[in-house]
Amino acid sequence: MITARSHGLPLHLDLAVSRFLRIRRTGRTPTSADFDCTFPALVARILSDLTPEERHLLRSVALLDAFDLDLATRTAGLAQQAPARRLVDRPLVNENPYALWPYHLHRAIRSAVRDDDHSDDRWTPADWNQAATRALAALGDQWTHATALGPSRMLLVACLRQGLRLAREHRLSDLGWLTAAAHAYTDDSVWEPLSLPTDTSTDPAPDTPADALAELLTAIARRQHEHRQRTADRLTAVLDSGLLPAELAEMGCTTGPRRTRTSARTRPPAQACSRLSTRAAGTLPGPAGALPTSPASPATSPPPWPPSPPWAGKAATAASSATSAGPRERPARPSQPSKPAAPKPNSTAPPANAP
Repeated sequence: MITARSHGLPLHLDLAVSRFLRIRRTGRTPTSADFDCTFPALVARILSDLTPEERHLLRSVALLDAFDLDLATRTAGLAQQAPARRLVDRPLVNENPYALWPYHLHRAIRSAVRDDDHSDDRWTPADWNQAATRALAALGDQWTHATALGPSRMLLVACLRQGLRLAREHRLSDLGWLTAAAHAYTDDSVWEPLSLPTDTSTDPAPDTPADALAELLTAIARRQHEHRQRTADRLTAVLDSGLLPAELAEMGCTTGPRRTRTSARTRPPAQACSRLSTRAAGTLPGPAGALPTSPASPATSPPPWPPSPPWAGKAATAASSATSAGPRERPARPSQPSKPAAPKPNSTAPPANAP
């Protein structure tokens, strides 16, 4: 029965063997009826063998791509790590001791746990949303505490990937620590992919702040691999949605012209940036096609293009010094002692020492 129902899936065989051993440890002889079920039903039967705390913990970590004991405990909202320790010792949890978070569930198990309709204590959509909120907060706490000890680029990218996915899948409106993490991601100018690049021609426009933030960071990170007009179009769609807070929308306005050196028609959206300036400062937007007229600062204004040659700075400094000091007088040369003039030769007079 196990062979027929597994269809050659090794994960099904592993779970069936672990269930067989668990039944036999209880003193009952396993029968073929215990394994006459599909893979989701087998996962549901394994869930029924767990304690209520372990079932709650398994459903919580099914939201995460990977986790450790602390992250699993905080996602489940528990006070002790003992249930998490018992859960990771079970064969349905995989372990990679060299990973940032050493434990993870197989994707098939995660889908079966989240789509479980057989258990009596299955979660409601509100329960899943609360668990996602706890998981997002736990990820933010881990990144914040690690950053206080020293910046870790690997942890930043891993937390951003999991946090953005959780916020997008469960439509969480509060970005929280994701805003500070987005600034840290762009400040390092190292562009690891956070998610699969989206196609704006087929995908719908972002409708949550998390969708807008993920599209903003993806457009910034992909601008070296895509046409400049496509990057400008993606930034236009994000800023026109109005879903981002002002500080993140400003990132979309300033990053494009400063780092891509594009022409006026391929710069980030002038109208969207003008509306952003209007919202922030209460001024009227400029005409269409013009960039915002707010005072430029060295951090937000684009550098001049083409760049000046290396010797231009020295020449300008020398010219400024000369102008401020006024006309310079040439120093007088020191006088030399005069020598007696030699007499002019006279062809008619004899020399003085002639005999």
